[in-house]
Amino acid sequence: MRLKDKVAIITGGGSGFGEGIARRFAAEGAKIVVNDINVQGGERVADTIKQQGGNAIFAKADVAKSADVKALVKAALDAFGRIDIMVNNAGYTHRNQSMMNVDEAAFDRIFDVNVKAIYLAALEIIPVFRKQGGGAILNTASTAGLRPRPGLTIYNASKGAAITMTKSMAVEFAPDRIRVNCLCPVAGETAMLADFMGGDTPENRAKFKASVPLGRLSLPEDIANAALYLCSDEANFITGVALEVDGGRCI
Repeated sequence: MRLKDKVAIITGGGSGFGEGIARRFAAEGAKIVVNDINVQGGERVADTIKQQGGNAIFAKADVAKSADVKALVKAALDAFGRIDIMVNNAGYTHRNQSMMNVDEAAFDRIFDVNVKAIYLAALEIIPVFRKQGGGAILNTASTAGLRPRPGLTIYNASKGAAITMTKSMAVEFAPDRIRVNCLCPVAGETAMLADFMGGDTPENRAKFKASVPLGRLSLPEDIANAALYLCSDEANFITGVALEVDGGRCI
């Protein structure tokens, strides 16, 4: 049990990478706070964890709203008494298209969910970690922030910001024994895949897979395994890392 008795908040935990992380962490002994704006998905994941013998609750919150994030952290503390891991996984994108066709509302929502949410979470979780003597923050960034391509420019920019914020936070909060890392997955089997590809067609899938040296898209378990390592005590000397989970895509 690599996370025995640790408490983890997983945002965007109701599907995709977040669900994979939540279920993997629970299997390793963590108590899970599954967060999502999708109540049905979030409750399903929390219930599945409990049915499999784990400990989990669901907490609805929009990670781009400060009051919601405050309530989310309070719900975790009320349920479990402490928080050891904060996984900022919730994400948002626009459809693959020219930057010139992305409207202002979509731009704002992308940066609110992919960047501002990390800031709002830090405002609430850093004081908790300082009081406890440390903790781990993991942000889900993307290969898009490291090797950007046309068609997803606004999304790419948001993930680049998430990577830079991760590294800066790692340095700033290291004296508090707070580690901050991020994952950079290649496109995977999540609800956003169709938008990334500009439509989920066999042709688009083949094109995306051809850009990955290992020849496939990422799976939730790929991301969950990497997240498990970075949030476990095995990685207690690792901070500021943007780990590529991409089958070689960024080479």
